[in-house]
Amino acid sequence: MEREVVSLLCDPDSRFSLELVGHNLRNTVTRRTYPIYDGIPLFVSTVSGPNLKRQILYNMFAPVYDLAQLLSRSIFRRPDCRREYLNELEIQPGDRVLEVAVGTGANLRHLPQDIELYGIDISWGMLRRCQRNLERWRRRAYLFHSVAERLPFSRDVFDCVFHVGGINHFTDKTHAIREMIWVAKPGAKIVIVDRAEKKVRVDYQRNPATRQFIDPGANAVDCLLNLIPNEMQEIKAKEICHGKLFCLTFRKPGAPQTADPQADSHYAI
Repeated sequence: MEREVVSLLCDPDSRFSLELVGHNLRNTVTRRTYPIYDGIPLFVSTVSGPNLKRQILYNMFAPVYDLAQLLSRSIFRRPDCRREYLNELEIQPGDRVLEVAVGTGANLRHLPQDIELYGIDISWGMLRRCQRNLERWRRRAYLFHSVAERLPFSRDVFDCVFHVGGINHFTDKTHAIREMIWVAKPGAKIVIVDRAEKKVRVDYQRNPATRQFIDPGANAVDCLLNLIPNEMQEIKAKEICHGKLFCLTFRKPGAPQTADPQADSHYAI
């Protein structure tokens, strides 16, 4: 593992920095070690609650997950909504991008080539499948066995952070969101997508003047809006994929983006 990558990491429990020692990452203060197996650092020890259930499920189905998704879309004519949420990402050349719960890497395949890709997942089976997919696609990404509630990264290191399709089942949704904010750079956009419990016909967003949510007068999208810290900016939520998914976006306070994402058509997915 490159020293530049190690410099971005920290112990997810103490936040102390890590150093590479042989095939392990070691806490520079407490000397606690985290092994690296097949190029993937292991930060998961024990899990409980919904996280444990999802870990067992995804480990079991990892070998056939991609095929099952393909067959499901074909048989039930499910649309591929990837373009809708990936176009929400504000990615520039050279950016460092993190996907939380990367799964088999299906989203990474569609991102620009000239960026640094990082992914974490609670399922070792999904990470191994992701490794094989990346090799087949000739893509490179740094993968980590970790839970969303304990990200092994230092503060303010990613230009873009996103998550698709799992937060509804996280053990601690609030802490997972705060971890995404922790690792994002000031001014970075964070995108969270999952299944919608209710349909929304009007975008639901926070009034920048009053800091209160605007009631659209219709069914409000049920998408964890109440878990977003008040200090976050540009908080918006909308339905995508014909109402089957919600897309929640917000920006970490800090330096504004200098690039116009609308003008950067090369990075439209």
